[in-house]
Amino acid sequence: MEYTVTATDDSSSARCGQVSTAHGTFQTPAFMPVGTQASVKALTPRDLRDAETQIVLCNAYHLSIRPGEDVVARAGGLHGFMGWTGPILTDSGGYQVFSLAALRKITDEGVTFQSHVDGTEIFLTPERATEIQNALGADILMAFDECVPYPCERDYARQAMERTVRWAERCKRAHKGSDQALFGIVQGSMFADQRAECAERLIEIGFDGYAIGGLSVGEGREIMGEMLDCTVPALPADRPRYLMGVGTPQDIVEAVRRGVDMFDCVMPTRNARNGCAFTSAGKVRIRNMKYRDDDSPLDPECGCYTCTTFSRGYLRHLFNVDEITGLSLLSLHNVCYYNALLKRVRSAIADGTLQSLLDTLIRSYGE
Repeated sequence: MEYTVTATDDSSSARCGQVSTAHGTFQTPAFMPVGTQASVKALTPRDLRDAETQIVLCNAYHLSIRPGEDVVARAGGLHGFMGWTGPILTDSGGYQVFSLAALRKITDEGVTFQSHVDGTEIFLTPERATEIQNALGADILMAFDECVPYPCERDYARQAMERTVRWAERCKRAHKGSDQALFGIVQGSMFADQRAECAERLIEIGFDGYAIGGLSVGEGREIMGEMLDCTVPALPADRPRYLMGVGTPQDIVEAVRRGVDMFDCVMPTRNARNGCAFTSAGKVRIRNMKYRDDDSPLDPECGCYTCTTFSRGYLRHLFNVDEITGLSLLSLHNVCYYNALLKRVRSAIADGTLQSLLDTLIRSYGE
């Protein structure tokens, strides 16, 4: 993997870049739709391409359970298995250490999970997480980490941070894919000194890129900003920086201003399945009665298939009669919106209008 900075913003730490992988190049700042089970919910790979998606995210933990990384490997890796020819990033399973807290036990050696599918015991170590991702054939792999909840006691946050660093070192030793990049993940909860220390120690180990984990777990925008302010400057300028699991349009642009390059979040597709669209004028909750006779497009400023073909009234009808087409059309629009937003962000960095774009988002969303 190669990373090149192509433009910077004079008034902030924002930057544009280009990441080259074995399955193509993507421009940063970039958004990655989440395809946990090797599928972005309600969308086909053709839909994703039509939405100008550059890179998608899949989850190693879930795919190791169903269908098994061996099945995916025999199908030609994730690219052959899911029919996506562009870059893919895989999460290691570290987030499941947080999200499946009731079903797991952590030791220094690894994490024992009780499968959420059938209760089978699963022991996931840094070596095993790396082995799974190597077999899946992703372009970018994530080190196995411990993501803690918020709030978190300082002593436990340090214990998890120390463990994350040790696990990252084990992941690097276990990594076998010569054409696959490996990213380390900065943890430390909401303690600035721990995050700065974690970043420093990960840099000493040496990774192809660096992620910022453990945010967007309930801490709020102000604290998130403080953690980014103490973390991003500590990361190498010649490596991509990835903020995991974020977020709203405003959160993304705020993080770009601080120097973040990559994002993922389930928000576009999850909101779509609940009838909520992101538009140039803010959120539209399509089930609302006021859209019953609305012949206008979902977003007049969007050129996606949904907005150029169907009315708000029709989309409302689909949701109110539980037609699955509605989920697909709104998901397509939301992914288009996020990709278009990041494209606008890249242009705004290049021409010095990023703050103006952020101000517009704040007016639209009131966040």
